[in-house]
Amino acid sequence: MVEQLAATDGIRTAIIVRERVPGRAPVSPAPVRVAAGDLDEIAAQTRRWPVDHVLVEVAPRRPVRVTVGADRSTPLFLAHRDSVLHGSWDMAELAPFATGINPREATRLLIYQPRYSTETAFTGIYRLTERATATFGGDLVISYPEPVVHAEPRELVDGADVLTAFVEAIDTALDARPLEPAATVCHLTGGLDSDSIGTRAARRWPGQVDTATLIVIGPGREQQIRRRAEMRDRVPFGPHDLQVDTRGRLMFGPFCARVRGDLVSPYDEPLYQHFDELNALIASMGAHSVVTGLGGDEMVAIGSDESAQAAADRTDDSSLSWLGPRARAAIEYVDDAIAPPAMAGGITLLAAETVAPPLLRAGLWPVHPFAHRALIELGDQLPFHWRELKQLQRRHLGTFGLSHDACNPERRESFAELVEESLGVNGLPLLRRILNEGSPLIEAGLLDPDGLKTTVAALETEPYHEEPHSKLVEVITLDQAVRAFLS
Repeated sequence: MVEQLAATDGIRTAIIVRERVPGRAPVSPAPVRVAAGDLDEIAAQTRRWPVDHVLVEVAPRRPVRVTVGADRSTPLFLAHRDSVLHGSWDMAELAPFATGINPREATRLLIYQPRYSTETAFTGIYRLTERATATFGGDLVISYPEPVVHAEPRELVDGADVLTAFVEAIDTALDARPLEPAATVCHLTGGLDSDSIGTRAARRWPGQVDTATLIVIGPGREQQIRRRAEMRDRVPFGPHDLQVDTRGRLMFGPFCARVRGDLVSPYDEPLYQHFDELNALIASMGAHSVVTGLGGDEMVAIGSDESAQAAADRTDDSSLSWLGPRARAAIEYVDDAIAPPAMAGGITLLAAETVAPPLLRAGLWPVHPFAHRALIELGDQLPFHWRELKQLQRRHLGTFGLSHDACNPERRESFAELVEESLGVNGLPLLRRILNEGSPLIEAGLLDPDGLKTTVAALETEPYHEEPHSKLVEVITLDQAVRAFLS
């Protein structure tokens, strides 16, 4: 799924790592000698590459330039020291360069309002956002690209076939990379987004594409199991359905890498241990690609006024009693210095960065069709009634002869109950440790110990409320990461 190449004209050098595209034979990674004009063309062609890429340009007595593509499949974190630039998709590799806590980004995480930007939770470590350019000549400067202008919703012409357009857009997204169906697993979670992609992939490649998911607990559990079974029975998926049942597997248990103090990025999967187990199962089947439904929410999101949404997001932030004075002061600035609008939404890009590292560690490559231009542009132009309650995905699933139950789940299938149980059993001891032993987050003024103490006492004696109690996961995750990265 990935290839690397290097070219030099004897003075300048271009190093490229990129996703492969169909119809092109793999290139040799050995450096090749080219003329100066050809090197310019290689760099220009890379910037036009239709899927993800990283371009590193080096020349004597000139700054190093690093550029990434628009269709991001993985994160790229950067750090520098002693005139050397370091980069990795794995933030843990850059832990030695972390110099402190970034208050603004830490606040974004604590209030669960992530923003796509060059900032990370740690000073000294930076994110290279889509289409951005990093210039390094002893100091690091990251330049944002021009914003992407999106289309507006349109009225449909008479006879418009939206579902066919949706299928064609999914096919375009799947065809953008050289997927091998027998080595590809689709997330089939029971969610309308992954199910829409998975069912189409199965119809394109009958009997070849296997499925995988985490099984939830709570009221939606039996419905998820029933609906997935119906989809696999009526749609020609591959023979294997890999499942990790989250019942009895609480977050933050003794075997959790975060709890052990391992270097786990605060951006990696919240359900880190669960997805590690699922990814290991997928890899053991010989797969090398995982197709997800990530980005489906934003594809059919209603309304495009991001500033108004950001303001709405923050209406209840001050009610989080555990926020320290520095975090409360930073709330006003959480939208400062964020990346400009991209082809995919910022939440989609951040979500892709969340799922990628655990997959890559298992030797699996992530593919997110809803983050592809073809589906995004279709979503931009859809009338309201096709977006509302994901009518597009629901009607698409209906074309497979699935029942009303399969296409229109009545209960929420989520990890909310797993979060609640995990906080009550494993989370409380970790929160008490913060209160008893202290935390770098308290020292930085980001957590208020009195407010956290009150919340912990309420969590022990009073009914659980998903809002705001579920956000305590962010407190634990960030505290564990800061301890590991800054120790």
